[in-house]
Amino acid sequence: MSDDSDDVDDDRALRARRIIEAVAAIPRGRVASYGAIAARAGYPGRARLIGRVLGDAPNRLDLPWHRVLRADGRIGIPAGTAGFREQCRRLRAEGVVVKDGKVPMSAFGLDHDLDRAIWGFAD
Repeated sequence: MSDDSDDVDDDRALRARRIIEAVAAIPRGRVASYGAIAARAGYPGRARLIGRVLGDAPNRLDLPWHRVLRADGRIGIPAGTAGFREQCRRLRAEGVVVKDGKVPMSAFGLDHDLDRAIWGFAD
C-alpha cells in the first residue's frame, strides 16, 4: 500500500472524528443544520458530507444524530419513513417542537441567539 493511500485514510478518519465530535456537542433540546455542523467541524460548504459520515459512523446509535436537520429546520429523512418518525420522536422527547416535519430553528437552533450566547444577556 502506498503512502498516499495511508494519507487519504488518515484524512478520512480525521474528518469523520471532527464531524462526530461536532454532532456529539449539540446539547439536548437544541438542533443544528448539516451546514452548521460542517462549518464547526472545519469543513464549511460540505453539508452533504455530514449525512454520509453519520450514516457510516460505527457508533451512530450513540450519537445525537436526530439533532441534525436541514438549514430550514426540516428533517432530512423522507416523511413517513421509520427514520423520520424516530427522529421526530427523539426530538420531541427532548422538548423540541416538531410540526409537519419541521423545527423552528429560531427557537431551537444551536445558534438561535448568538448575542445571548456571547454576551450572556438575561431574559
